Amino acid sequence: MRGLRLAAGLLALGLGLAACGSDTGTGTGSGSTSGGNAPAAATVKVGLAYDIGGRGDQSFNDSAARGLDKAKAEFGIEIKELEAAAGETDAQKEDRLRQLAEGGYNTIIAVGFAYGPALTKAAADYPEVKFALIDSEDATGANIANLVFAEQEGSFLVGVAAALKSQTGNVGFIGGVNVPLIQKFEVGFTAGVKAVKADATVQVKYLTQPPDFTGFNDPAKGETAANGMFDAGADVVYAAAGGSGNGAFKAAKAKGKLGIGVDSDQYNLPALADVKDVIITSMLKQVDVAVYDFIKSVKDTKFAAGSKVYDLKADGVGYSTSGGKVDDIKAKIDEYKAKIISGEIKVPASK
Repeated sequence: MRGLRLAAGLLALGLGLAACGSDTGTGTGSGSTSGGNAPAAATVKVGLAYDIGGRGDQSFNDSAARGLDKAKAEFGIEIKELEAAAGETDAQKEDRLRQLAEGGYNTIIAVGFAYGPALTKAAADYPEVKFALIDSEDATGANIANLVFAEQEGSFLVGVAAALKSQTGNVGFIGGVNVPLIQKFEVGFTAGVKAVKADATVQVKYLTQPPDFTGFNDPAKGETAANGMFDAGADVVYAAAGGSGNGAFKAAKAKGKLGIGVDSDQYNLPALADVKDVIITSMLKQVDVAVYDFIKSVKDTKFAAGSKVYDLKADGVGYSTSGGKVDDIKAKIDEYKAKIISGEIKVPASK
């Protein structure tokens, strides 16, 4: 039965993979093994399946890419990268993971919670492959590592920054898609704002509702949402929306307002050079560290299944200081950081 399933899956891949993903990077070989043989145990071959937006989104996916690039440079490993497409099904995601496994990639990283159902099915059929799922604990198994983050803690800190920098006492939060993961960003940010200014207004807008995940890669929607918030009195907007956040920065620049980045230190990204003067800080989510750590664990034969939480105490989340725009309030932000690490402040993770 498994042979029939794999044959059918491979035929489907040959007919339809181009519609659901694209190969954006190759390693030192063709990415396949002759005769279906498994790769040598000592050989680490890494396949990475991106979330929507892929490499170049200036945010979440790019952070994962940095971790992959670091591992490739240090370990000389072969890699293959595949991208997601808007509107694809769980079956298409599963096909992408199976393509990597059948290609001999014995270390596979799925970037984003949306891969949960697909990875659950694929991992069961490839017990010799080590899988990592970023941002979700929904898929579990002896060969699955769940790499998750305390996004609410980092978001609390940039909420503090927003409240201290706001002149109007009115700030905004833009979420890419209204799902529990992004709600962690929202509630953490709101808690940080309110810790500084209890009477502050926090406007909230989600760009799309599931199963529509295009809100993570639609700068035009991000710009429209930010403009609406600025017109309603906000002077600082935090966008946890992947590539859509680029539009929020564009709106902030046009209106002389301020923006807060997410996942990567967006002030330093070359593609955002035209708007970096409005980016006061970014909530750092060290996806690159998690990706690198996972690959190294497999290379060193120290793979561990189950959840690994990257929180503030582990330096898995934080805030950036590039550009010097929060230098005057850094001491205050760090006071809150210390209280979170010590447990004095418990940051909510859900509404």
